[in-house]
Amino acid sequence: MDAIPKSGLFYPNKVARIYLQAMEEVMGKNGLNAILNMASLKNLIDNYPPDNLEREFDFADYSALNGALEEMYGPRGGRGLAQRAGRASFAQGLRNFGALAGAGDLAFKVLPLPMKLKMGIPAMAKVFSSLSDQKSTVEETPEEYLYIMKPCPVCHGRKSDKPMCFAAVGLLQEGLKWVSGGHEFKVYEKQCIAVGDEACVLAVPKEPVS
Repeated sequence: MDAIPKSGLFYPNKVARIYLQAMEEVMGKNGLNAILNMASLKNLIDNYPPDNLEREFDFADYSALNGALEEMYGPRGGRGLAQRAGRASFAQGLRNFGALAGAGDLAFKVLPLPMKLKMGIPAMAKVFSSLSDQKSTVEETPEEYLYIMKPCPVCHGRKSDKPMCFAAVGLLQEGLKWVSGGHEFKVYEKQCIAVGDEACVLAVPKEPVS
């Protein structure tokens, strides 16, 4: 695949490390190594970023990982794997970050579902805005919450004819399951920078599917 120019925008090493560990869990060591080769990230084979919060993992490399998934497994297969890896990355470690850690407290667990969403979704956005160069904001409409990312590390430097940030969809789905106490939500991407939109916008219906 074509190299994506470095962005000068960064995730903390720990977030990238968790995502790589999640990809390994989903596709196995050999599968991940093949993806790293295709993404021109051979330097990460058996050499994941350190377990710290230094902002050193370029958005271009995070995007290349997701682009390589689609290139190797095709759009449908690659997007499914990216979504699963996004979910696994939240379950593996991101839920312990900052404001999200409080979602496990009893005081939060007894809140009604609408209040959990009203507090939990902005808490997720705050974690990424404070730890990385991914600026995330949340808007509320009568039917849904809009989770807005600008800039977006998932599709940085890539073009598409349809929204493609499936790793973010999976991560948000698993995050919602965590803050809601086990409910599943049908998260979908309404707008995507790769398509030409101003920002990547994920929609979260206020009613769960289960």
